[in-house]
Amino acid sequence: MGYDYAMFALSPYGEYWRQVRKLATVELLSQRRVEMLKHVRVSEVRTFMKDTYEACLRNKEVEDSDTVKVEMREFFANLVFNIITRTIAGKRFSPGDEEAVEIHAVVKKFFEFLGTFVVSDFIPSLKFMDLGGHVKRMKLVAKEMDDIIERWLNEHKQRRESNEVKQDFMDILISIVEAASKDEFPGYDRDTVIRSTSLVIITAGFDSTAVTLTWAIVLLLNNPETLKRAQEELDLHVGRKRLVDESDIKNLVYLQAIIKETLRLYPPAPISLLHQSTEDCVVGGYTVPKDTLLIANLWKLHRDPNVWSDPYKFRPERFLTDKKDIDLKGQHYELLPFGSGRRMCPGVSFALQSLHLTLASLIQGFELAKSSDGPVDTSEIFRLTNNKASPLDVLLRPRLSSDVYRVDA
Repeated sequence: MGYDYAMFALSPYGEYWRQVRKLATVELLSQRRVEMLKHVRVSEVRTFMKDTYEACLRNKEVEDSDTVKVEMREFFANLVFNIITRTIAGKRFSPGDEEAVEIHAVVKKFFEFLGTFVVSDFIPSLKFMDLGGHVKRMKLVAKEMDDIIERWLNEHKQRRESNEVKQDFMDILISIVEAASKDEFPGYDRDTVIRSTSLVIITAGFDSTAVTLTWAIVLLLNNPETLKRAQEELDLHVGRKRLVDESDIKNLVYLQAIIKETLRLYPPAPISLLHQSTEDCVVGGYTVPKDTLLIANLWKLHRDPNVWSDPYKFRPERFLTDKKDIDLKGQHYELLPFGSGRRMCPGVSFALQSLHLTLASLIQGFELAKSSDGPVDTSEIFRLTNNKASPLDVLLRPRLSSDVYRVDA
């Protein structure tokens, strides 16, 4: 499913991994590139604000109420999906678009299979039996995903021939990889490098960001005093006469604390990517031989009572007091939602910009309320990503004047 380990998130450490990791970190996901792509994030967020406001108006005409019920998991999935596809391939999809539905379904299956227990991975002699039929289905999903990315890649190559280059991630990848020597990415042809790198960014960015936003709303609905304080912070630093911008985020320290606390309680992936020990060592009295596969239990780490007071309680204020110096860049080992070290997610800056802007825009623009009595269900599905088990229906009502929502990106 990973192009025979060409996906750098799954590649073994070596020259190929170093080169592709460098390509992703320096050329695609650097702070400069993230800032250059600000218009994509802003455009998509403001489009969803405008569309949601107009849905409120339509509901008022029909039911005499400007409150609409929105299923937030799907809502965030569609928003993040367009941010990712515009960034990678310059493509934007309307809800229900046939190609969008196809890609959503394939990505969902891709994630499910990446987290599936396959017996032959642990007992190789049983590989020929394909117990459960997982391998066969994985190959089908991999083919479906590859067909989509190959279609996009061919479109980009045709555009380049007619000098219609838009400089999305695929354009950048084509320019760099095709100009590189064959030895620079050992073991794989150029198209495989481009397709596999695109797939990493699609899968890493799509589900994790939408999952985090969903949990943030769950926590805010179950803690209305926190939601109110966040909205008061927005009213103070941004006001109600314009939409929040990415440049405002640095002043929204409580909002940043909410994102940190959400990532602490519900890291997008409950366990880390595989690491490998590079030498024999002793950890906590246990001998760890060289080349041992290592997995960090992030969910447990983030709820360690020896590190966090009231570890199961949603308390963003902790990041304004005793934990205020902890960041999300992998340097503080008590909080590692994006990993750390060589295998840390290279898209952390892109993800945080999207998370902060989307959450700030939503709670600035709308009053949020639960659709039923009682606390919102917090049951989880532990797969590769930490999904909410049940739908999240939320009542949204505008809290800004009509002209503010209609500002173009």
